[in-house]
Amino acid sequence: MEKLITLEDIRKNKDIRTYMERGNDVLRAKGFTEHSFIHAELVAKNASEILKTLGYGERDQELAKIAGYMHDIGNVVNRDDHAQSGAIIAFRLLSQMGMDADEVAIVMSAIGNHDEGSGTPVHPVSAALILADKSDVRRSRVRSKDIGNFDIHDRVNYSVTRSDVLVDNQSGEITLKIDIDPELSSIMDYFEIFLERMVMNRRAAALLNMKFCLVINGTKLL
Repeated sequence: MEKLITLEDIRKNKDIRTYMERGNDVLRAKGFTEHSFIHAELVAKNASEILKTLGYGERDQELAKIAGYMHDIGNVVNRDDHAQSGAIIAFRLLSQMGMDADEVAIVMSAIGNHDEGSGTPVHPVSAALILADKSDVRRSRVRSKDIGNFDIHDRVNYSVTRSDVLVDNQSGEITLKIDIDPELSSIMDYFEIFLERMVMNRRAAALLNMKFCLVINGTKLL
């Protein structure tokens, strides 16, 4: 029987929590940044807020929360192709929970297209997920605290002291504002590892009929 699944239902699902926890363990073993429930909750919240600010309905907002919360569940299989494996895992779990097939499809396609290596925004929920996910750059995601052993990804993430996503209907802009400690990383370092993500953010904003802007240390770069 089909039912309206909410984020609260997702949070309470033991299987979903287990796969997400184990996925974070896989990334820890591989040396990747934190992908815990903190990241999941933040992406869920920001994806929903983006759609709310742009006037999308409550159900789209809820689906953005669900997709945002579950988007990295495929890491339980492997980091490679985790978007696609995550979409299949989400299909099974959400279908078992009784979610409407059309809503399952929206969440699946959002999860399956959130990675910059192979994805593209395909729906407002998908676009909001991309913008929320790619904007979560912060010091606390770096697992190692030994700065001397940081690679460029650790160094750039650790250098970010603040990151905010701002949606301005009047100007038609979605802006990612980042503050970077120049003693730890440069703006060029940021672009070296995140350029593909910024291009994807621009496409996601365009699907929402908005323009994507990037501001680092008060300077507008995109």
